[in-house]
Amino acid sequence: MRSTSSTYGKNRAVHTAAALLAGALALSLTACGGDDDNNSGGGSQATATETGTTVTLPKLDGKSLEVAAVWTGTEQANFKKVLAEFEKRTGAKVTFVPAQDPIVNFLGSKIAGGQPPDIAMLPQPGAIKQAVDKKWAKPLGAEALKELQENYSQGWQDIGKVDGKQYGVYYKAANKSLIWYNAQVFENAGATEPKTWDELLTTAQTVYDSGVTPFSVGGADGWTLTDWFENVYLSQAGPEKYDQLAKHEIKWTDPSVKDALTTLAQVWGKKDYVAGGATGALQTDFPASVTQVFTGGDQPKAGMVYEGDFSQVNIVQAGAKVGTDAKVFPFPAVGDTAPVVSGGDAAVILKDSEAAQALATFLASPDAATVQAKLGGYLSPNKNVADSAYPNAVQQRMAKALIAAGDDFRFDMSDQAPQAFGGTPGKGEWKALQDFLKNPNDIAGTQQKLEADAAAAYGG
Repeated sequence: MRSTSSTYGKNRAVHTAAALLAGALALSLTACGGDDDNNSGGGSQATATETGTTVTLPKLDGKSLEVAAVWTGTEQANFKKVLAEFEKRTGAKVTFVPAQDPIVNFLGSKIAGGQPPDIAMLPQPGAIKQAVDKKWAKPLGAEALKELQENYSQGWQDIGKVDGKQYGVYYKAANKSLIWYNAQVFENAGATEPKTWDELLTTAQTVYDSGVTPFSVGGADGWTLTDWFENVYLSQAGPEKYDQLAKHEIKWTDPSVKDALTTLAQVWGKKDYVAGGATGALQTDFPASVTQVFTGGDQPKAGMVYEGDFSQVNIVQAGAKVGTDAKVFPFPAVGDTAPVVSGGDAAVILKDSEAAQALATFLASPDAATVQAKLGGYLSPNKNVADSAYPNAVQQRMAKALIAAGDDFRFDMSDQAPQAFGGTPGKGEWKALQDFLKNPNDIAGTQQKLEADAAAAYGG
């Protein structure tokens, strides 16, 4: 089974986005967190709105909707404020339904019981295709399509399509090519921000020599490990190979996979480079992997953590300030160019109705994204969200870089895969890379396991 949009079979260059991101982040590293009312993050799009109403919604008094997503904690709370704004404008009642991973399995149970939510927020293009193949998903109507076409680049529209028909509204985006670091640790160690993989290893050794473990890895959540792999692979093997592996047009036993795993082992297999060692990392979930870098004063459990822009939510929860206590640099270039890997969550209608279509239309508008942008820990692929809607200069420039990149990015590889391979805890790629973290010497065995699981999931 192929679960990628045909758009991502094309050979798009990544160097433009990498350069934009690197330049944008380089400007942001001394910026303070907190409010930025003077618009210091840069100019807004001409059509951008921060507080106004750009989309007309129907009156839906007496109508009820359910929206399912796997979001928890602050992310869930912030999204509920977006839903509250929709309620205020339409009179509809919207209930958030907490879902479990993998969400396709959760939805299958709900649908089998005759109680599907009206809309599901799906975190993988592969999940959208599965929902279409199972005849769960309903196409977007004319109003939602109009909003998408006005507010999104073609690439972000296309990854929500299946067989040329639009099913998904990519409401939330993620820049997954970032490494966050404890500024005090770097200052104490005399460490510098690296631009290449070799420089990253030098920086790691400098941090280690200062008495702090270099890296925190959230190995309990297998998706963090796939993100590590994808950044290394995209930069080292290049975009054409990345697209081929994403569609399983080449096997996981390919030499390019061996090269990427060998590179990863330079961090994962280096004694005392990972907080808690492999055993500790495999017991550390993603939120803890971030917070333990920014707690403990100048002697935290680790000096750096790799993950996306959404890490800001956890950084703030740790009591650190983005831009001063917590700084960030682009994932270093392993090959010729630095990688730009993106992820996202798309709204997909499961029960077609005027109310469901109206909510999809709202989520495709700048209005909805602006509500959540102001709360932090969120990026929108909507190009008509004002830069100034984001709460600090770091995030404003991340948003600008994401929009300026246009279509020059690669979507998270595991999210393009069938969910059985790329999106299920304890199985497929997640499990194989957790086992590799435990034993980074077993490169050939890891490749064979990855290929066996991929062949089964893709159907050959």
